[in-house]
Amino acid sequence: MAIDSDKGGAGAGGQEAQMAQQFVQFALDSGVLRFGQFKTKAGRISPYFFNAGLFDDGAKMARLAEFYAGRLIDSGLEFDMIFGPAYKGIPLGATVAAELARRGRNIPFAYNRKEAKDHGEGGTLVGAPLKGRVLIVDDVMSAGTAVRESIAAIRAAGATPHAVAIALDRQEKATENGVDVDHSAVQYVRNQLGMQVVAIATLDDLLQYLNSRADNALQEHKQAVLAYRARYGAG
Repeated sequence: MAIDSDKGGAGAGGQEAQMAQQFVQFALDSGVLRFGQFKTKAGRISPYFFNAGLFDDGAKMARLAEFYAGRLIDSGLEFDMIFGPAYKGIPLGATVAAELARRGRNIPFAYNRKEAKDHGEGGTLVGAPLKGRVLIVDDVMSAGTAVRESIAAIRAAGATPHAVAIALDRQEKATENGVDVDHSAVQYVRNQLGMQVVAIATLDDLLQYLNSRADNALQEHKQAVLAYRARYGAG
């Protein structure tokens, strides 16, 4: 079954922007989005950190799934099933599938194990058989490693890796062999792999949120985020 919705015009864009601002507030309220000094996988010192693992109770996960489902429907993206890569993608994919079903769109769901099971049904894939256009659901995309692994598993099963849905697009340069490159992981997936990427919010949305707040502490964080983007921003 495919998600099918008109993309709309300026109104849809405004709705997406509003949703992004609401999501940034939700992430801050949940302690998922934090400001300070954090070392990234690439070894950079980032002035903010997004840890989706801190969406750690039923209410937060339900609200998060609402954001994913709403963004997917607003995007007009069509797909036939959901794949949640281990580990964080498993609860994300499952709750998004449940929320879409609640909205009248019952989409098959599957996920993978990190280690192959050698008893019972065996293998590394669990859930519905992978087929058709597959949407990968994850939290963020840093190096794109998890997406590449998911793509390989989906293709090996005879299905088509079609698109990726993430919570936050950091819009920063990826690293390859320890060296910064001009494109972000999201841009690589879009431009080199030919897949669509849908993000609930981006770094630009975070900066817009900071711009709209008069809080002095947040203004200090804004300057740090701007400096980080000036150094590592992609595109």
